[in-house]
Amino acid sequence: MNTVVSDTPRISDIQVTDDSIVAQLTDGRIISVPLAWSWRLSEAMPKQRSNFEIIGSGLGVHWPDIDEDISATGMLYGVPARPHKAAVRPKRSPRPTLKPALAPA
Repeated sequence: MNTVVSDTPRISDIQVTDDSIVAQLTDGRIISVPLAWSWRLSEAMPKQRSNFEIIGSGLGVHWPDIDEDISATGMLYGVPARPHKAAVRPKRSPRPTLKPALAPA
């Protein structure tokens, strides 16, 4: 008899606390990452945080109210969400002011 064993981490349940995102994996492990790793979840209301779907047979979790996705692999390997676009937008240096040309006297 052949039995296929997958080493791919899969999430069976998730909880978002005030400080952490805590995932229960199907193999019995519990992993957590700082809530700050997901700016969308950290800015979300508790009701939005509690509305999630486990997707891809446990490969990840989707929060439809805030359009956030987190994968089990990302949590295990320490891959935070990309920062909010406003936070990564480079500051532009002010344009130089053009002075009118001086007319010869």
